[in-house]
Amino acid sequence: MNTKNLTQPKQDIVLTGDRTTGKLHLGHYVGSLKSRVRLQHQYETYIMLADVQALTTHFNNPGLLAESVRQVALDYLSVGIDPEHATIFVQSMIPEIAELTCIYSMFVTVSSLRHNPTVKHEAQERGYEDLYYGFLGYPVSQTADITFCKATLVPAGEDQIPHIEQARRIVRRFNELYAPVLVEPQILVGERLEGLDGGSKMSKSLGNAICLDASPEDVRTQIRRAKTDPARIHKTDPGHPEVCTIYGYHCIFRKEDSGNIRERCQQGSIGCAACKAKVTEAIEEVLEPIRERRELYRHRTRDIDDILMTGTARARKAARQTMGEVREAMGIDYFTGPSAD
Repeated sequence: MNTKNLTQPKQDIVLTGDRTTGKLHLGHYVGSLKSRVRLQHQYETYIMLADVQALTTHFNNPGLLAESVRQVALDYLSVGIDPEHATIFVQSMIPEIAELTCIYSMFVTVSSLRHNPTVKHEAQERGYEDLYYGFLGYPVSQTADITFCKATLVPAGEDQIPHIEQARRIVRRFNELYAPVLVEPQILVGERLEGLDGGSKMSKSLGNAICLDASPEDVRTQIRRAKTDPARIHKTDPGHPEVCTIYGYHCIFRKEDSGNIRERCQQGSIGCAACKAKVTEAIEEVLEPIRERRELYRHRTRDIDDILMTGTARARKAARQTMGEVREAMGIDYFTGPSAD
């Protein structure tokens, strides 16, 4: 076994991204995008357009990916991701990620993947009885995403915790088998935003989301329809904030006043309509600057393409470096390693 200790990051490196299956929404903003905007000024940051992973659930609709790559890139720029500070890249254009996925899959058991709670939950949610290889191996692919640039920090939602734990196990196993080349990542868990239906987290596929490009009227309409306390029939009935989707939004978008809202709801001194109006106003404060930045970029498709090409080239450089170290650690650098001399 090669015991050479290869170069490790001198500071934290951030890797995060989204599957390109459509527009991003407020759940993405609360769970991860907001953190990315802050972290890009503190650490080296890679943000991935995960088009390959989008195929795990949309392999029969590749046209959606082609439409969504630029759409999600536009969402990134709209929320404040700065290509001067963050590397935005396209997953499928980094072949080293696929190579790492293949290598890791050789020593990851099917049992460990089947027992991943996030994989199990999504499979049940989508009604999958017989799992596709790519869907089951999603955590392996995600580990390759994280490790190609030796990322140490991964901003993500709490549902990603099992994936990051699996990534850490894969990294440890590789380092034990070959050499201490890879770095164990840590997750930075963002807040969780309930969907408008109150049944689960906000999700594109469940149709319970407010997209980041929603108009003011769309936001008002969607919030008006959002689920509240089903036991509250009249405005003066005492409410139960803990079961109300809108109260959860107060806790995220109006933290400073959430305690007051909770008390007034329990006392029956504020109605659901007024409560929803306050949340709508707070969400508009978040979305208005996003809309303004979107308008600046909306027709600059060539500029967006240039940003993606430049970011992808930068990510590819990091990927080649890591892949070279991985091959050296495994002793499969046939024509460049010591055995080639």
